[in-house]
Amino acid sequence: MSTAKKFAGQTALYGLTTIVQRLLSSVLTPLYTTTYNPAVYGIFTTMFSYASIFNAILSFGMETTFFRYMNKMPEKKREVYNNGFWAVALLTGLFLLLTFPFVHQIAGFIKIGKNTSQAEYEQYIKYFLGILVLDNLCVLPFAKLRADGRPMVYGLVKVVNIVVMVTLNLVFIFVIPYIIRNHLAGAQWCASWFHGGWVGYIFISNLVASGVTFLMLTPQLAWIQFNFDRSIFSNMLLYSWPVLVANLSYIVNENFDKLLLGKMLDPSYSEHDVGVYSGCAKLSIFLSIFIQAFRLGAEPFFFSHAKNKNAGQTYARIMDYFVITICIMFVGIVANVQILKYYVNNHNYWVGLDVVPPLLFGYVALGIYMNLSVWYKLSDQTKYGLYISGIGAIVTIVFNYLFIPTYSYMASAWVSFAAYTCMMIMSYVWGQKNYPIPYNVKKNLVYIIISMVFVYLSFYVFKRNIFVGNALLVIFLAGAYFKEGKELKAIFSRR
Repeated sequence: MSTAKKFAGQTALYGLTTIVQRLLSSVLTPLYTTTYNPAVYGIFTTMFSYASIFNAILSFGMETTFFRYMNKMPEKKREVYNNGFWAVALLTGLFLLLTFPFVHQIAGFIKIGKNTSQAEYEQYIKYFLGILVLDNLCVLPFAKLRADGRPMVYGLVKVVNIVVMVTLNLVFIFVIPYIIRNHLAGAQWCASWFHGGWVGYIFISNLVASGVTFLMLTPQLAWIQFNFDRSIFSNMLLYSWPVLVANLSYIVNENFDKLLLGKMLDPSYSEHDVGVYSGCAKLSIFLSIFIQAFRLGAEPFFFSHAKNKNAGQTYARIMDYFVITICIMFVGIVANVQILKYYVNNHNYWVGLDVVPPLLFGYVALGIYMNLSVWYKLSDQTKYGLYISGIGAIVTIVFNYLFIPTYSYMASAWVSFAAYTCMMIMSYVWGQKNYPIPYNVKKNLVYIIISMVFVYLSFYVFKRNIFVGNALLVIFLAGAYFKEGKELKAIFSRR
């Protein structure tokens, strides 16, 4: 089997389970945006934005570090796994000890707007502390499943997590109110504690789902031993902390704009604008599924293939088809945004649709950056990941701070575009100096520029006309097929 075909197969397996998982979880966005107004959705977004930041801190970049050291020291796979797990577990335990006694103070800091009480925020924080602890104890067990080449088991656990969460959301939003409204069995008991429209039920659903996931990963947790190897542990930490900072910077790029919107806008409408921005940003799910599936398949593949003689050519070829695919998706999503907007099934959110093109191109740049980042991971120069993501985070924070007061969430969308584009360019320039890979830069740039032109015409010139947009998509597809068809057939005909 050809290397490219093998890589495509691995990515397809992770892609399939990721798509199933995302399709199930995608029920939640129209459910939330229909059930909750933008102000309430803004609370939901704020809490999950903070959780994402702390998840990056607590996982400490150990997922990437585990893959690197597992391939570096295959004879000590169990020791690498043990040391990575206990590093995350100790950090998570310390975090819990330092935060739980100060829930009141933390709630006062993160609270936005005027519509939600301090006491409610305190309750939300307690739920999220439980979610963070459980999720981070599962980081290395999930990585082990990927390293062992078990995408179906990995996908099953992820899908069960989503099924539990979606089911509980449906129970809280529809089933219990139906029981109370129709005076069915248990109605009186439900009415004694149930609060209709309370966003806290979303967080409870996540907490229960995280607990179920933890239990399902018991076989991987049972493989852990209570011992440290000081040499491996210290080397893993040295490799990992720049990855941590890079991951944290990425999370800042993804979420800090929403936190700044909540803090910098007038409290009378801050929750509303955060909700509108976050709701419309959910249209990027169609790109993020592909990027996530690519990352899940690519990271173990890149590490395991690094010693091959033709590794550079393989990475370059993967980049070619990654760029083509993501550009097709970029053009296709914008071409059909008038249909896809019903994914956020509430017209109160649609005022923010102008954020979609810049956010989507930001994801295009992010996907390319993730592909490019292989160079500093394979060459043990993770400090460059720190520099690149750190500069991206600075761009995000500084320019959001400067422009949010004037342009609200439109500033955040364009700053996201700028930050990821800067990161993409820096990674390529530094990568070619330190770990040259023969990327087809001119060809990739042609696809990127044409996709941007087509998106501009579709969204801004022809005002989201679905027929014109899809005509441009067909032209783009035809051009890509004409250019790449023969090579694709040759690749997938190899055994």
